[in-house]
Amino acid sequence: MHLLKQCVRSIPNFPKEGINFRDITTILQEPKAFRMAINSIQECLMGVEFDVVVAPEARGFILGTPIAYNMSKSFVPVRKKGKLPAETIQEEYALEYGTAILEVHKDAISKGQKVVIVDDLLATGGTLQAIINLVEKLGGEVVKICCLIELPELNGRNNLKGYDVSSVITFDGE
Repeated sequence: MHLLKQCVRSIPNFPKEGINFRDITTILQEPKAFRMAINSIQECLMGVEFDVVVAPEARGFILGTPIAYNMSKSFVPVRKKGKLPAETIQEEYALEYGTAILEVHKDAISKGQKVVIVDDLLATGGTLQAIINLVEKLGGEVVKICCLIELPELNGRNNLKGYDVSSVITFDGE
């Protein structure tokens, strides 16, 4: 995990003053680290019974798609408002630096399907809670949430109580 942590680039004051952005594009540039990231998230899913991998754009797609493929599961993209072509449902949520709206196709998840959410980062938990709300509106059951990076000082895990949450690496006050 040391290699993964080393490969994350920190960008101060992005996208606004006071935010220390954790950039995973540097992991993607290093084949060994990228493979380790995907394998580590898959390890978090061992023993979990599920039907669907759900991930938000854009970095969630990068991690969730190969996991769905490797594990022979379907993949559901969660997108920003106005990006999906068919009928959608939406959820507004708070970011650590504003608000946004996420959407998913109305027919993306069937009632009773077991869902795993994969994303690059757990910060405040706002994005993940919005995705949980979308999944549950469609009748799906979130059985696991896996993130590559967690920022514990932002207490996102506290906002996801009642859900099984794992992260591969943490940046605690760094």
